[in-house]
Amino acid sequence: MVMAAPAFHGTGVSQLALGQTVVMVRRFSPIDTLRAIETHSGDILVVVPTMLQRILALGAPKIAEFDTASLRIIFSAGSALSPDICRRTRESFGDVLHNLYGSTECAVATVATPEDLRRAPGTAGRAPVTCHVELFDDDGGRITTPGVIGRIFVKSGLSFAGYTDGRDKERLRGLLSTGDVGHWDEQGYLFVDGRDDDMIVSGGENVYPLEVENVLAEREDVLDVAVVGVPDPEFGHRLRAFVVPDPDSRPAADEIKTFVRSNLARYKVPRDVVFVDRLPRNATGKLLRRVLEEMDPVAPDDEHGDDEKRRPVS
Repeated sequence: MVMAAPAFHGTGVSQLALGQTVVMVRRFSPIDTLRAIETHSGDILVVVPTMLQRILALGAPKIAEFDTASLRIIFSAGSALSPDICRRTRESFGDVLHNLYGSTECAVATVATPEDLRRAPGTAGRAPVTCHVELFDDDGGRITTPGVIGRIFVKSGLSFAGYTDGRDKERLRGLLSTGDVGHWDEQGYLFVDGRDDDMIVSGGENVYPLEVENVLAEREDVLDVAVVGVPDPEFGHRLRAFVVPDPDSRPAADEIKTFVRSNLARYKVPRDVVFVDRLPRNATGKLLRRVLEEMDPVAPDDEHGDDEKRRPVS
């Protein structure tokens, strides 16, 4: 097993008790990770999605320089996988990607196998044995209708009993809140739409930024993207997209907006587009949305129009 995920994170530490030989590196590097797979004939690669995205960003020709034929499993957990990452992983490594959804408090909620990800790219999968997942509305009513977004609750044999200071997560009908919202599709697969508190109301419409992020991730000239809600005096809130562009083919703000408009409803189009060198993330690869929400972008760039901004993110 090539362990790229941090060992202090649940994704990493949970794998260390399985009894296999584990190859670890002090700092993550896409090239060093591929080299470790080749050198040690790694059967399994454990990553968080940001790491997988950085490996794929090397491009197919560079990835092909390394012998990764030994890989049987790429195990990803820690945050949502976009449909685009699922597709590109299959193209570069074959049908080996497994997606786990859960949390520190509830442990495992659902798992998506390679077959699941072929049928429903981006899905969090289905609940495995000993796990149970339900969606509830704000009034505690159970949601079973495909496409209807609800709060995600989980029951697992590994769920915690509460925090050491006496606090607890919300519980409903014996299930534990994950703090996320999601929906079922027609096949019974779970999709995570974002954090419960990520949703914004813009002009009276509910908007989940993750949906817009997944659309923009499909663009080849977008290396990374995050969408957040910011206050707006007219609409209550508006969407602001932070885009890490491909330096060889950097898109313009209007292209970004037009692309979203052609795929989603008009009210989901970001009003602002901010181009950055990289997105702020913590050591486990989780996006630091609060940093982006509190950022005050620099003045608009006259060359590209009033809505496009430039701002480095450290």
